[in-house]
Amino acid sequence: MSDDSTADGPDDPDPSPSSTGDGDAAAAHADVPPDVRKYERFKKIDGSEYDRVNDFLRDRTYITAREWAIARLCVDFRTETGVEMTKIGENLPELVPFMTDTYSPQAVNQARSAFEDKVQKAGATFLYGAMSGFFTAEELDEMMYEVTEVAKFLLEVEGVDLSVAEELDAEDRISEVMREVRESSETLRDDLD
Repeated sequence: MSDDSTADGPDDPDPSPSSTGDGDAAAAHADVPPDVRKYERFKKIDGSEYDRVNDFLRDRTYITAREWAIARLCVDFRTETGVEMTKIGENLPELVPFMTDTYSPQAVNQARSAFEDKVQKAGATFLYGAMSGFFTAEELDEMMYEVTEVAKFLLEVEGVDLSVAEELDAEDRISEVMREVRESSETLRDDLD
């Protein structure tokens, strides 16, 4: 199994017997930054394989497992001066259970950029469909329900615990925005006719 990008390579695919002792394990654990050791996202899918996570995402979104995980990490490891690309890349297998290789800062940045590009294109495609009148209001409501369910599931996998009130509030806000998009689109189409 491999991740879907260029990684720096396996950490140590065939460790020598001397590198598997308890002392070496403790030393390796000590090399992991404290915030990485405490990181709890993705624990719900601990033991999952990359390909399985990737297939799930590909069936429901335009992003890959690599892009999803790294985008989440870029949010969580953002500082006042930017994103800690090196820390994310060097500790990727410790941070995300289904990622097996370390990444260079450039590979982390490339995955983040790919995520941003895909979200923007998906958003433009969705809004065009909504604004063009291609979908009825009922179809848009149904579509919003389905995509919201996928998004909520991904957040839950990341360890976000949404209350029922928070879910309903988010759904209400999304529905209100979509109503405004539909109304503005109808006005715009009428003006163009």
